[in-house]
Amino acid sequence: MSAWGTGPFENEAAADYAREVVQDGPFALAEALDVALDPDNDYLEAEEGHRAVAAAEILAAILTGDTSALTDAALRAWVQGTDPTELTHLREHALEALDRVTGPGSELPELWEDSEDEGAWRGDIQRLRAALS
Repeated sequence: MSAWGTGPFENEAAADYAREVVQDGPFALAEALDVALDPDNDYLEAEEGHRAVAAAEILAAILTGDTSALTDAALRAWVQGTDPTELTHLREHALEALDRVTGPGSELPELWEDSEDEGAWRGDIQRLRAALS
């Protein structure tokens, strides 16, 4: 697994995705969530799962103003300059995407299940769900 920690941006896919969000804005958020929720996708690969978690974290930061989980300065600046009212409609998609990422048919839980950090990873997902609820 290309992860160096349990946080939403502590993996290569999400770190790359942060730059994509800065460049493409809300479109990149919606796209990552849509990919995770695509009904034609029987199995959610780790990269798509990482991107969906990162998108949910970015959305939570926009909606709550808490940017502490954002590790990229350009992303943090983009989030702080984004109007939360323009993205509230993505909240339910983000929660559904987190369900998909942690559910059956997703590679991320399989990768974390044998790790001593599984509890920390799941705890961080729960924290994120609470921030979006």
